[in-house]
Amino acid sequence: KLPENYREWVYLTTGFDMSYSAAASMGHHMFDNVFVNPEAYKTFVKTGTWPDKTMLVLEVRGAQGKGSINQKGNYQSDRMGLEIHVKDEARFPGQWAFFGFDDDKTAKMTPTSASCYTCHSAHGAVDTTFVQFYPTLLPIAKEKNTLSAAFLKELPQPAQK
Repeated sequence: KLPENYREWVYLTTGFDMSYSAAASMGHHMFDNVFVNPEAYKTFVKTGTWPDKTMLVLEVRGAQGKGSINQKGNYQSDRMGLEIHVKDEARFPGQWAFFGFDDDKTAKMTPTSASCYTCHSAHGAVDTTFVQFYPTLLPIAKEKNTLSAAFLKELPQPAQK
């Protein structure tokens, strides 16, 4: 079920026109807003890891460029999509699952064969999540030494002397 009042949860970040494929062309601009349930956020701040029952909500909104007095830049408009990344160690293989909402009530689990699972596993900075895009949490993960080995391999290496 869609968590009620998820927009009152802890706001983590907004991406603009993000894509994980160099060839992707959307034909329109988008904002990606990410929220996390407050209990999970508090645990992450303390430990640098996500507890069981973490829920990350990805809200995709269109971008408008012209409207009212706006002359430059973009602002958020209608919701275009809604996904949730859920950690449930007892329920899901790999502990995490993705759900996409077609309406505001119930979601369908994304099959584990979908590329989002392997991508998150291969590139997620902490526990298959993209903490590297959450500017308030990345420093915590660095400090707590919880960054994944896969993510650390992607960081630029210092030049050898």
